[in-house]
Amino acid sequence: MDLIRLNIRGISYSQTQTGAYALILEEDFGKRKIPVIIGSFEAQSIALALEKDITPPRPITHDLFTTFAKSFHIIVKAVFIYKLIDGVFYSNILFQNRETDEEKEIDSRTSDAIALAIRFDAPIYTNKEIMKKAGVYMEMKENNTGNSSFEKTIDNIENQLKMEDLEETFSHLSETEINELINKALESEDYETAAKLRDELTKRNLH
Repeated sequence: MDLIRLNIRGISYSQTQTGAYALILEEDFGKRKIPVIIGSFEAQSIALALEKDITPPRPITHDLFTTFAKSFHIIVKAVFIYKLIDGVFYSNILFQNRETDEEKEIDSRTSDAIALAIRFDAPIYTNKEIMKKAGVYMEMKENNTGNSSFEKTIDNIENQLKMEDLEETFSHLSETEINELINKALESEDYETAAKLRDELTKRNLH
């Protein structure tokens, strides 16, 4: 089977599914791209792995798995996106034990597979059939500041991490301070944190 290597081109908000993101994969030596719809947690995990300067206060699931695997000399050797059915991509992760050279291929969600591939610097592949079926020509738009949609997503995730540090202190904040945080969350398009802050205000008004 002829394989096509894919590179991560960016992450943008999904225009078709609320609360979802589109992970854009681009073929090597070509211009076709594959948009893969992923959830917000997976988008955050992938973006954090790509942006080396951002470290979450506590390890997220993919970081924990990476540390666990490396502790037992297991690496991700490659990821294969091998099937597409009803808009859902199916993937396998090829693991290797560096001590014994034993290899094992395990089924995985595509978003999880890619999140791990980045952390292990492993290549991502698909086949000609999927590229023919799902590959599209698309331009990555830039905003007024010259940042791509992917860079904007990185900024939003960094802001979200900062907001999560404040979440535990919501109960000690005044209503004025909470409203200020809501405005900041909305400005960074961090609607989840804004909703949590509003929930805190609502709880106070009920008492």
